[in-house]
Amino acid sequence: MGEPIAIASEHGIGMPDLEDAIVAALEKSRRQKQLSAYENISDLSQTDGEDPDGPLQLAIVGRPTVGKSTLINALVGNQRVVTGPQAGTTRDAISIEWNWHGMPIKLIDTAGLRRRSKINERVEKLAVSDALEAVRFAHVAVLVLDATMMLDKQDLVVARHIIDEGRAIVIAVNKWDAVKKRQEALRLLYDRMEISLPQIRGVPVVTLSALTSHGLDKLLPEVAAVYTTWNKRISTGPLNRWLQEVIERHPPPISRGRPIRIRYITQSKARPPTFAVFASQPRSVPEAYVRYLINGIRERFEFPGVPLRINLRRSQNPFVSNGEDV
Repeated sequence: MGEPIAIASEHGIGMPDLEDAIVAALEKSRRQKQLSAYENISDLSQTDGEDPDGPLQLAIVGRPTVGKSTLINALVGNQRVVTGPQAGTTRDAISIEWNWHGMPIKLIDTAGLRRRSKINERVEKLAVSDALEAVRFAHVAVLVLDATMMLDKQDLVVARHIIDEGRAIVIAVNKWDAVKKRQEALRLLYDRMEISLPQIRGVPVVTLSALTSHGLDKLLPEVAAVYTTWNKRISTGPLNRWLQEVIERHPPPISRGRPIRIRYITQSKARPPTFAVFASQPRSVPEAYVRYLINGIRERFEFPGVPLRINLRRSQNPFVSNGEDV
């Protein structure tokens, strides 16, 4: 029955509390009616323009001399990519078709992503451009770090580029056998990721040695897992039940004297997972609140290691008979 409210109607005592309780009950009833209707709302986009049965396109990227080509050679099992001790030995992106446990994979090796200020030769400029293109057309990007100087400013630039392109990411820490204080090194890495890459949580980290193949067996399972997550879709009903919970716990702010009302949410596409959120004042929704929604989706529906996107849209309330946007 809920908690009783003490009133004295003759003197008006307790009437504001009663009014608030009635408004809250009506709002809850309205939302419950919406949720039943959400079950019948279709996704805005059923296809993502790519063949889901095609090969997993995997880009191996990172700074020069971190061991990208050695890593691919170890993965494929033969010397398909030219390697060498000098930075930029691999000048171009090289596509390698391969099959792993029945999963077709197209591996792409690229020239090292150098700082642009240090690129003087035209061929190396083309190589960097090619590397960025490899990320653009990949599904999953493995960012290879040097364990002895990992996640520096250039690594972060590459990581953010991967995220901006909407690609799933796995971090491979190469030359791990050269690290003595391993727990401390991992803690520093995770701390740096938490501070510098807050827009994507739960990025898989694999420590390995491409030269000795130690830890190599853990890399492709992580790639396959994050690829599956990148393709994942969430039904509209569970999304809106979650949305009701988070709005009740932390409602959006008031804008220009009017409350921002978030109507509903649906996943519009995958690859990367993208969600359409319909609100009464989409342009007034603060960026901090959008991050709050993204972090909530990532945690509730388990989207580690993939970028999530939210598109805010304005729409009249489909659950109000007169079509008013209230």
